[in-house]
Amino acid sequence: MKVLELFDLTGKTALITGGGRGLGAQIAEGFAEAGANIVLCSRKVETCQETASRLATLGVKTLALPCDISKQEDVLKAVEETVREFGSIDILVNNSGATWGAPAEEMPLEAWQKVINVNVTGTFLMSQAAGKVMIRQGSGKIINIASVAGLGGTDPRVMDTIGYNTSKGAVITMTKDLAVKWGRYGINVNAIAPGFFPTKMASAIMEKGRDPILAATPLRRFGSEDDLKGAALFLASNASNYVTGHVLIVDGGTHAM
Repeated sequence: MKVLELFDLTGKTALITGGGRGLGAQIAEGFAEAGANIVLCSRKVETCQETASRLATLGVKTLALPCDISKQEDVLKAVEETVREFGSIDILVNNSGATWGAPAEEMPLEAWQKVINVNVTGTFLMSQAAGKVMIRQGSGKIINIASVAGLGGTDPRVMDTIGYNTSKGAVITMTKDLAVKWGRYGINVNAIAPGFFPTKMASAIMEKGRDPILAATPLRRFGSEDDLKGAALFLASNASNYVTGHVLIVDGGTHAM
């Protein structure tokens, strides 16, 4: 293949959780620009419908589905609907997430459980359901959206989110373990660990911790609307066919400090 052909997603179907806004919508836009059909799902299906309608103007097929990824019945239905509509699931992006800010010694149990149920259990349930489809196909790309918060501890002035950090560390380990277990089926499993991007979930943290965050970021800026597109496209496309079990850090260099 020529190099640009390696990044072509024409004819592929991508299922993206939490794809109606934020990082999920950015990734979906990049995939659509590369020719993929797009399925977006989340609890708030209205935002998925709005984004799906916008992406359809790029000439690809789109579908919006309601789905709470912490509920197995919702996950199974979303996967079944995707296969019924498009015949395959070539790419899965586990992007849906939840967070809760509180000092570790004060973290409410119900808040801890909510974050773990969405970020860890939800990622597993969706990977399991889509993975069964990919095993039958003999191919597939799974991309888990982790976080730099899952790589180690964070300054509490910036992020006091013990549940979120723990969950993203678990997602990173899950990524590596699934890569080892499913490589024999032709499935690539990788993760992206973003730094700070202007999303609804991160906006309050970025506003409060702007100075220490930027001081610890060599590129001295937050992530932009385009900074995840290329990274996600690489992991979704034939360009990464020999890459699995990898965590691609997209944080402006913070992890190198």
